[in-house]
Amino acid sequence: MGFGKPSLKGRALRLLAGREHSRQELERKLAGHEEEPGTLKQAPDELRAKDFINEQRVVDSVVHRRAGRLGAGRIKQELQAKGLDAEKVAEAVAGLRATEFERAREVWRRKFDALPEDAAQRAKQGRFLAARGFGGEVIRRVLNTPDDE
Repeated sequence: MGFGKPSLKGRALRLLAGREHSRQELERKLAGHEEEPGTLKQAPDELRAKDFINEQRVVDSVVHRRAGRLGAGRIKQELQAKGLDAEKVAEAVAGLRATEFERAREVWRRKFDALPEDAAQRAKQGRFLAARGFGGEVIRRVLNTPDDE
């Protein structure tokens, strides 16, 4: 007895088993597998009704996975790209801002072993932190604070 192609709902469940996905992400990933028009909207509706798709869990998952390596700016972009509710994104980013300096300091410490000695090093270290989504004020504080504080 052979098995047919998995349904959209089956594919969605397989994706959700790997990590949390927003509705928009699932629809984007499943779009190429829709055989009957309208079924692409139906599967996520059913999964959301059964709490398999939960925006707050998606937000919490991204923050948990990425906060140790990225600043609030980059995490905000990732959350927005997932099509999540703007209010949930704003709440998550506000929570991250409270620990932004400590997280930036730890990311900087893992990469560099000393404060910059000249303008070139300062620029390099600043670009490194900026690329990870940390803001200018936090970067200045990290690069001006001796490592023993």
